[in-house]
Amino acid sequence: MFGDSFFKKVENKTNVDKNTILSLAKDLQNSNMKDKKVLENLVDNISKITGKNISKEKKEKIVNTIINDNVPKDIDKMI
Repeated sequence: MFGDSFFKKVENKTNVDKNTILSLAKDLQNSNMKDKKVLENLVDNISKITGKNISKEKKEKIVNTIINDNVPKDIDKMI
């Protein structure tokens, strides 16, 4: 689905390598992406992995965006 150029763009912007991204994606495959607690933990984990702090308000906005299916389908164009 995503080529090496996509992962390189993500790595350059986040300092997170391809293997970490793929490992996170594998963990997510079996997760309930409509469960608020699961999504909050996901956001917290990504925050830790990237070394970026995230406000409670921003985390809530991200979680609600996912729960309400408002995530853009062409997310690779955002990077």
